[in-house]
Amino acid sequence: MAGMTWNFQTQLARYGPEGTQPPSSRAQAWQYCRRLATTHYENFSVASLLLPRRLLRHFHAVYAYCRWSDDLADEVGGGARALDLLKWWREQLHACYEGRTSHPVFVALAETIHRFDIPKQPFLDLLDAFEQDQWVRSYSTYEQLLGYCKNSANPVGRLVLYLSECHDERRGQLSDRICTALQLVNFWQDVSRDLDIGRVYLPLEDRVRFGYGDDDLRAKRFTPPFADLLRFQVERTRDLFFQGYPLVELVPDEVQADIELFIEGGLSILRKIEQVGYNVLAVRPTLSKWDKGTLVLSAMWRRLRPSRAR
Repeated sequence: MAGMTWNFQTQLARYGPEGTQPPSSRAQAWQYCRRLATTHYENFSVASLLLPRRLLRHFHAVYAYCRWSDDLADEVGGGARALDLLKWWREQLHACYEGRTSHPVFVALAETIHRFDIPKQPFLDLLDAFEQDQWVRSYSTYEQLLGYCKNSANPVGRLVLYLSECHDERRGQLSDRICTALQLVNFWQDVSRDLDIGRVYLPLEDRVRFGYGDDDLRAKRFTPPFADLLRFQVERTRDLFFQGYPLVELVPDEVQADIELFIEGGLSILRKIEQVGYNVLAVRPTLSKWDKGTLVLSAMWRRLRPSRAR
């Protein structure tokens, strides 16, 4: 696995249902997940600066599971092929819980599951969302969209709580608000990208309410009704972040800065959307390296202040 680069088709040929790669040792599995997490997703590297070292490899394993799940849904052409591979991945998950593993992700994940007593459901919920993406391309109501986020985003927060050894229903509900908000932020910044692949996450009921028609959407026309529509989405997404903010004080000190970092990162992107006048059809609002660095430093400073006060 030395020098691994992330080309999913190559990884699928090696480790997929028809792969010829021999079963991974535990050491190889942890190395695989670490390299996947640290080389494939820049934001994970940023967030991991604040994670407790003892938890880092377990976050790598969970991230690797999510990454493979996502790529099985989006990088194989979609449709029946994606559904077949997601079914295979679901079978691999069941086998993992039964003590039968060979894929490097599950060899590592099995230890994490055992160490933190993580139930199967959050992992299964994620697969439900990725399968839903194969046949649902738009949403009529905001409630339907929230139902999708329940599976596509909220399980990630629940997994973080399990890794932090503080999962309960109160914390879980606060985490759900934060994770749903993060998913919605991604939808609002990616309206144009999603249109290009035939997906629309702006609920029909809201488009009708603000008078933004399907023809305008397909043509990516930026109009005053579109600006009003995005302003409405930004405001209620920001409110979800604020509803979830009390979670920061309810998790162990060692992960508070990470939770706060994700909240502040989402709020920062909402501000970026406002700064471009809600015209996400022309430009994709993102955080610069400077923005990310500032967020990390701010989170670290807030993390250090209580210890100085004590």
